[in-house]
Amino acid sequence: MPKLSHLWRFAGRRRVQAGAVALVTAAAVLTVPTATSAAVVPAPQSATLVSANPANATPHARDGETRAFAQVGNTVFVGGSFTQIRQTASTAWVTRRYLFAYDRSTGTISTTFLPVLDGAVNTLLAGPGGTLIVGGTFKNVNGVSRKNLVALNPSTGATIASWVGRSDGGTVRDLVLDGNWLYVAGAFNWLNGTAHAGLGRLNATTGAIDPTFNINATVGRHSTTSYVWTIDVAPDGDTLVLGGNFMYVNDVPRNQMALVDVSGTPALIDWSTEKFVPPCAAPATFVHYVQDVKFGGDGSWFVVGSNGGAGWPTAYCDALVRFETSARGAGQLATWVDFTGNDTITAVEVADNVIYLGGHFRWMNNPNASDAAGAGAVDRLGIAAVTPATGMPVNWNPRRTGGASMPAGTSDWGSAVPVLWRGSDGLYFGQNSDGMGSEYHGRLGMFPLAGGRTFNPKNPPSATTGNLYLGTGSGTLAKVPFDGVALGTPTTVSQPAYTAAGATWRVDDRIYWSHTVAGTPTGSRIDISMFNGGAIGAPWEASGYNDWFNPAALTGAFFLNGRLYYTRTGANNLYYRYFEIDGNYLGATEFTLPTTGVSWSGVRGMAWVGGKIVYGATNGTLRSVAFDPTVAPSAVVDGTTATVITAATPGLSWSTPSTFFSVQ
Repeated sequence: MPKLSHLWRFAGRRRVQAGAVALVTAAAVLTVPTATSAAVVPAPQSATLVSANPANATPHARDGETRAFAQVGNTVFVGGSFTQIRQTASTAWVTRRYLFAYDRSTGTISTTFLPVLDGAVNTLLAGPGGTLIVGGTFKNVNGVSRKNLVALNPSTGATIASWVGRSDGGTVRDLVLDGNWLYVAGAFNWLNGTAHAGLGRLNATTGAIDPTFNINATVGRHSTTSYVWTIDVAPDGDTLVLGGNFMYVNDVPRNQMALVDVSGTPALIDWSTEKFVPPCAAPATFVHYVQDVKFGGDGSWFVVGSNGGAGWPTAYCDALVRFETSARGAGQLATWVDFTGNDTITAVEVADNVIYLGGHFRWMNNPNASDAAGAGAVDRLGIAAVTPATGMPVNWNPRRTGGASMPAGTSDWGSAVPVLWRGSDGLYFGQNSDGMGSEYHGRLGMFPLAGGRTFNPKNPPSATTGNLYLGTGSGTLAKVPFDGVALGTPTTVSQPAYTAAGATWRVDDRIYWSHTVAGTPTGSRIDISMFNGGAIGAPWEASGYNDWFNPAALTGAFFLNGRLYYTRTGANNLYYRYFEIDGNYLGATEFTLPTTGVSWSGVRGMAWVGGKIVYGATNGTLRSVAFDPTVAPSAVVDGTTATVITAATPGLSWSTPSTFFSVQ
């Protein structure tokens, strides 16, 4: 797949708060930092996905691309570099350059909103007082000089003469509105006649410059003119994040990314990352890598989508990464990284506890190959949704393709999705091609909330009293009462469906286990069955995307907060991989946890019970030890504090991988 020579990503938007939003041992998709303080282990939250079926009524644009959306009342505004639009696949094209509007409910194109611009629109915002604020590369609007920035009447497209915002030269690339502050980013050196390099702040009502905002991004990478490419403001309005090709902010080194405290007098924050400094690919191809930034949830974290080609894991090239807003200091590393396998991400949006991303990538969870599907790769053609807790893809896969529905003269696939934007009724997408969800959607469309779904996080039982189950033979389990400290009298339970079982872990209303199966790529697979203490039902396979993994090597396992923790044959460590329950996708990267005092090579069977790992051993002894993954890089397990629950008895030996805990 060819790389873009230079991705002109433009996605200005109003800030939208999120709702309530074989074993491979040396790899890098979801990489965690070597932290100098306590590790961040995000807990999955309930999330709502939009429908994977795009709305049918949205109009179409021709040539160029769609770069921005905004909504005022029931009207959706669409901006970009296109020059023609049409209502349906069979109606005639109408010349309408760079900006048009349509009715959100019916899709009917407005015949009254008719502004005339002489250059592309890169960013749109619904401004205060029922205005539409437009940024881009134009010099004149409605026959009057309005350099790159203008406020319009959303009913007619007429220029609001009293609004004084201007970019004197250069271009405006991104806008974010927070209260009555309008943040402006782009390739300019002046705003309203005042010197501002790449970034400024205006009064959104009047367009007047804010003289207290004095943050300048300068010195472009590879001898290019510096610019700010993308910005966002945290929901509380206190923090601004910016990305671009700059190397300095206020004369302090900040390569491609920076954070600014805007809670009072704006000031550069002591936060920087060097993960966009190393070269990803040829500089002439990728001047900068940071393509889009977006705060999520309560603003405590933000995500970055990048391009760049080869270079990982040294640099965050062609990846989606999460950073924590409150972190401070140089050398910041991501909480997780999801590599695409050297394909570009051009837009991100966070809504309803879901991260959406678009671009010309073909896979997620793909650190193990370049320009191909490696071990763990999950098919996602140009559009995807991932969980904020781990960056793993969820079960949502529309794909950027038009299938057999494409009219003559349209393109099924293009190099960019310049904008994803969560409107009141769904997720809007702009692209430089015409296919989405196996349907024709010329340059733009929308995934509606209607028809979507909500999924809730799943975890092992939180109770400390229940039963430990131990595999004692094919289709047979011992059920042993356990109060977190001591065992009760075991009983034998016949479970004919639970056969050829290895390491087993409980998640909510189901169990997963390693199942030895002849004819599979690795000789085993991960199976699932519903389980609430009664009969274990007929199992089914946990996702065909896990065929590369050999779960038979696991000697014990438990699941907690999006991670599958495990031990494995021939190794003396406690490991984990991300594991997304919504889709049952296994992370492509194995991580090693810091521990002390436990011989993990001798562990057989594990369960998480009330903050402790309960684990068996080859000698049949059952122990428990406190477990806290958030204290890394300190030891998350201290074996010197382990407690012996029971030694092996003639009737029961805790020396099998098939151990799990259940309340029932």
